[in-house]
Amino acid sequence: MPIVDGHNDLPLQLRARFGYRVGGLDEPRPELQTDIPRLRAGRVGGQFWSVYVPSSLPEPEAVVSTMEQVDAVYRMAAAYPDDLAIAYTADDVERIIGEGRIASLIGIEGGHSIATSLGVLRAFARLGVRYMTLTHNHNTSWADSAAAEPAVEGLNDDGRAVVREMQRIGMLADLSHVAPVTMHAALDTAFAPVIFSHSGSRAVHDHPRNVPDDVLTRLRDNGGVVQLTFVAPFVSAEARAWMAAADAEWRRLGLPDPLTTWPRAPRPAEDPATMPPSREADPEAQPAFRAWVAANPRPVVTVAQVADHVDHARDVAGVDHVGLGGDFDGTTELPDGLSDVSGYPRLLTELSSRGWSEADLDKLAGRNILRVLREAERLAQEPLWPLSPAR
Repeated sequence: MPIVDGHNDLPLQLRARFGYRVGGLDEPRPELQTDIPRLRAGRVGGQFWSVYVPSSLPEPEAVVSTMEQVDAVYRMAAAYPDDLAIAYTADDVERIIGEGRIASLIGIEGGHSIATSLGVLRAFARLGVRYMTLTHNHNTSWADSAAAEPAVEGLNDDGRAVVREMQRIGMLADLSHVAPVTMHAALDTAFAPVIFSHSGSRAVHDHPRNVPDDVLTRLRDNGGVVQLTFVAPFVSAEARAWMAAADAEWRRLGLPDPLTTWPRAPRPAEDPATMPPSREADPEAQPAFRAWVAANPRPVVTVAQVADHVDHARDVAGVDHVGLGGDFDGTTELPDGLSDVSGYPRLLTELSSRGWSEADLDKLAGRNILRVLREAERLAQEPLWPLSPAR
């Protein structure tokens, strides 16, 4: 079973660094973590492309920017028809993989992208969006984020209506980025499987972005999937502590953060400027920040540590409820051996050495998330809920 990965932020990089130019992705692109040759090397057969825009944007502006991100995925697939194809259903994914191409699915990262409008939600679904993360790093008016103080005790009535409508139309509710109280509220509301598109196991590393065991247990009962991520600060306590110290030093030096800058318009195609792949590469950081990094080297995070998160999620939720969501091109902090999309076989080899069977690796790689997609599609066909109001 090829990899069906839950989260890749290449559309963000295309906007912020390359004016949405999609040319050259069929060649090695070392300034990115994703290109078609490395997707092939990593045995990726399906990819949820994240159409992320910052949750700090005003919501109407976020809707427009998200629409541009969706368009970028379609343009990317159109530019490489021998390699990529848009997928809307689980059957589409299997057909496209069978054709030797990479199935391209779309996931919205943050409920701010619909501006509290069920009509906008439905419109995105018609464009092929297959999941929406309920929040990013800010609360919405209807859901609490893991990165903010809870304001509505998880979900309010509007939030529950959003979750029900997503499931009524066959869109997956993604609980990455939300607070544990929101995870429980969504599971209380859900009648179809939910997912975590890119999260870790909180019992292995107590990071707010990771999933507690009591939620993993409920996820098993819900039939959903947690797609384990590779983001080093979510994987390793040492990496998280280093990142916090690096952020503090960056702020102390008064340096602008190129990694969180969101251009109000896509960067002009003729503009050669690009965001640096890491802070150390930023010319403005020289020499002060580079000197700090030399004196305080990044801790090494390993494939084995990622495998620890996968093992734990399997042990608690069950092997039918785990998957992979690397978050490539959405972070510069990645483990050794998993620095780009070619690295998935290294993780599968590590898990095989721990006794994972081929059948169970197939479930992790993609069969579990395809099962969830198919179940969401089936339940969307049943007349369980009346049409929600157009608001």
